[in-house]
Amino acid sequence: MKKIGLILIAAIYSGYACADIYRHIGPDGSVYYTDKPKKGLKYKRIIRSNPKSKYNSKLVIKKNPYRNLNKNKKKYSPLIAKAAAKYKIDKELIHAVIRTESAYNVKAISSAGAVGLMQLMPATAARYGVNDRTNAKQNIDGGTRYLKDLMKMFKSNLSLVLASYNAGERAVKRYNNSIPPYPETQNYVRKVLKLYKNSNALTFYAKPTTDSAQLRNKKSVGS
Repeated sequence: MKKIGLILIAAIYSGYACADIYRHIGPDGSVYYTDKPKKGLKYKRIIRSNPKSKYNSKLVIKKNPYRNLNKNKKKYSPLIAKAAAKYKIDKELIHAVIRTESAYNVKAISSAGAVGLMQLMPATAARYGVNDRTNAKQNIDGGTRYLKDLMKMFKSNLSLVLASYNAGERAVKRYNNSIPPYPETQNYVRKVLKLYKNSNALTFYAKPTTDSAQLRNKKSVGS
């Protein structure tokens, strides 16, 4: 049964199963795993998954994930700026992805097994040399590099880049280079784009204010 349990857990983290997993220890010490606990026996839930879709990457966080959002955003902004400059990706796009993926929680883990600020799956982390997905610097660097590669792959089509980041580039190609018909992926793309556009709008409207202030100062000096 232990062997079966390990196989079952591996399936969960690969995204092929989509139910909560429970563990039961028998009187003789045998360990049993199941997604359907029986009444009258003591079970402990060890994996929380979302039953709606295998593409769902909702975070497994019991506390409010947005509690320290602003604090953590400020904390990780220097690392984000550094990765943005290194791979020539707009830092605001990285911020939008991180806010959507993990709400700046470096220890975030999704029901599909993605980990860290940019929610890297094991295969993606390995591809980009990320040894510790909970390491902010490594995670941001790997995730940003992945975004850069997706930009090249889909010729800077941001919607397809984000869809690929969420569901995988194979899924996008499978649907003839379009956003896959997965509700979670479609919502993900809309949310990130909205955050990204709003951040750019704030930057755009902030600049005239600064210029206006400088103009007013020049007039005051000349008068």
